[in-house]
Amino acid sequence: MELTQPLILLDTNIVLYFLGGRLANPLASGQYLVSVITEIELLSYPNLRSDEETQIIDFLNKISVVSIDTDIKKLTISLRKQYKLRLPDAIIAATAQSLNATLLTNDVRLTNLTEINIQTLQLK
Repeated sequence: MELTQPLILLDTNIVLYFLGGRLANPLASGQYLVSVITEIELLSYPNLRSDEETQIIDFLNKISVVSIDTDIKKLTISLRKQYKLRLPDAIIAATAQSLNATLLTNDVRLTNLTEINIQTLQLK
């Protein structure tokens, strides 16, 4: 029987901490994903230098980027109504819920969600 890697969705803040070398510990093994929202957020910073953009693109090419489908849309609506989340946060949380993935985030607003397995990470 082949063991599958756990699905882990990275929130935008965790990707930034990872790329900036600010995580206290290495990421655990798993199959890493990001929402298309994280991709958009990472690549749309106004003062993003070309070397930073290249670093982000290289990182995104090594993991899976999850698009928004009907299930994620429905879950986003439900999470926004229940928790009054900002739209990007609701989409990211709904993506984790839809995939039954663990969400790595240091966003305190998301740690209250009971529908999703959420883990926070220590910083240096």
